[in-house]
Amino acid sequence: MVHDQDLVSIQEVRGKVEKAYAAWQKFRSYTQEQVDAIVEAMGAAGRAHAQPLAEMAVEETSYGNVPDKLAKNLLCSDLLVRSIRGMKTLGILRELPEQKIVEFGVPQGVVAAIVPTTNPTSTVIYKAIVSLKAGNGVVISPHPHARKCTAYTAKLMAEAAVAAGAPEDIIQCLDTPTMEGTQALMRHDKIAVILATGGSGMVKAAYSSGKPAFGVGPGNVPVLVEKTADVADAVRKIVIGKSFDYGTVCSSEQSLVTCHAMKDAVVTELKKNRAYLCTEEQAKALGKLLVSPAGTINPRCVGQSPGRIAELAGFSVPPETSIIVAEIGGVGKMHPLSAEKLSPVLALYIVEGWEQALDTCEAILKFNGMGHTAVIHSQDETRIREFGRRMPAYRVMANTASPQGSVGITTNLQPSMTLGCGAVGGNSTSDNIGPQHLINIKRLAWAVRLPEEALQIPEVKTAARAAAPAAAAPAGIDRQTVAAAVEQYLAQKGFATSGAAKPAAPAVADVVDRFLAARRAAPPAPPVCASPATPPPAAPAPPVTVVDFVCESDVRDAMRQNRKIYIGPKTIVTPAAREAAAAGDVLVLAQR
Repeated sequence: MVHDQDLVSIQEVRGKVEKAYAAWQKFRSYTQEQVDAIVEAMGAAGRAHAQPLAEMAVEETSYGNVPDKLAKNLLCSDLLVRSIRGMKTLGILRELPEQKIVEFGVPQGVVAAIVPTTNPTSTVIYKAIVSLKAGNGVVISPHPHARKCTAYTAKLMAEAAVAAGAPEDIIQCLDTPTMEGTQALMRHDKIAVILATGGSGMVKAAYSSGKPAFGVGPGNVPVLVEKTADVADAVRKIVIGKSFDYGTVCSSEQSLVTCHAMKDAVVTELKKNRAYLCTEEQAKALGKLLVSPAGTINPRCVGQSPGRIAELAGFSVPPETSIIVAEIGGVGKMHPLSAEKLSPVLALYIVEGWEQALDTCEAILKFNGMGHTAVIHSQDETRIREFGRRMPAYRVMANTASPQGSVGITTNLQPSMTLGCGAVGGNSTSDNIGPQHLINIKRLAWAVRLPEEALQIPEVKTAARAAAPAAAAPAGIDRQTVAAAVEQYLAQKGFATSGAAKPAAPAVADVVDRFLAARRAAPPAPPVCASPATPPPAAPAPPVTVVDFVCESDVRDAMRQNRKIYIGPKTIVTPAAREAAAAGDVLVLAQR
């Protein structure tokens, strides 16, 4: 019997979303302690199977290599789990007694998790863990070319979660993934939010689904080797990053930029690290092979070894080659190697100096990598900061391999397999996505003032006061004067008044009484005195307090008050708070 695979996939979506949603109805009432125990069990299962999962991924997809796939699996099952250990996501997140506000973490519901073929096992571990850590259920949609290893990884995560006390069916995975099925998943009424990792078409579909979505943009990462850099260390890290899993990480280095004075040293170190430098003709052949005239990446080349890439381009390289380097002279469609390549091929730019280097890196990002990642290798703190301010990227790193730094292996960035690119990259956030993005914040707030106390009532200048000399200001304001002013104002607006000789109308009298009460309650102005001969001693610096949670209003308050907010590795910072903090140095990382 012949089945329409799209119809089969759509029907499967409906059934599995319903199962996950029913399981979530139970899971949403779990405590933080129960959820944390489940997450720990899932991490342990991922670590125990990290090696065979890596082997399965390479065997099924032919992308990347086993050692680096293993590292990705451990990033998500070990480092990620340790980084979110102790993070509050459910129940009371924090109390603000001075503001009379209590904040609660609330799960969003069922997450639709779209998994790419380049990272089919590590992404499942990552998305299952962050979804459940936030108290959500999850339905996973594999890439059709990585269905087996993705489904097997999802099964391991589900079994570990249920064994630790999670409801049956809280983790679901499609067995018959198709494009139509994935579309149906993203549009399903009982899907709350989408975690989309894949090509630009898939990400756009997620944002067009009518659901809240977190997606990623292309990562055309420039890396600048500045004149003060430790060239040997910089080039070694660049080669490590570019060769990592044969370039399948979206944040791997795509172009190396340096000045003429550094060229010989950089080329020497590239050769020491087994990089192969192409001839001009070989570079042209690579450009035609890797990138189509429409600007899309040739899928035959994604995640392939340097030897295989060279073979497809019509030349050969030594078997020990780590990466292929091609010097090019421009950025844009006429220079296909200036785009993202998803393979161990690195473009090389030799420029005149610092300003041209900045211009080139910026052009590379604007061509095909807005908002993603940029790297500088330098010992000059001033230039590192200038590079950070100038680049239109939301992960700017110094002196690290790009893939390992961007996902939080060699930096204190949130360990993540989904790297947001912000509005400039067509994404809803610029953050590394973690559990904090998959919860909503509920606020319980008590009344702390009356409406009239929240508003500053302007003083009305009456005719009698206007006629009085400026130096003879009245010592106080009596009820009758204010009543007359209110009556005069109402008369100017065309309302009937009670007349100057009559008592004030009840509504007017009520306004006047409240106004005068507020005036009497106001503290007296401090006296003006001459400066003391000896300045008072400076107040001691306030102690540094590391907060557990930061939202946008916290950042706005801190900016108005010209103060810092000290955060730690486990502090939850909402995406809106990070966007608001980008305007100034408000957030400061501190050790507890």
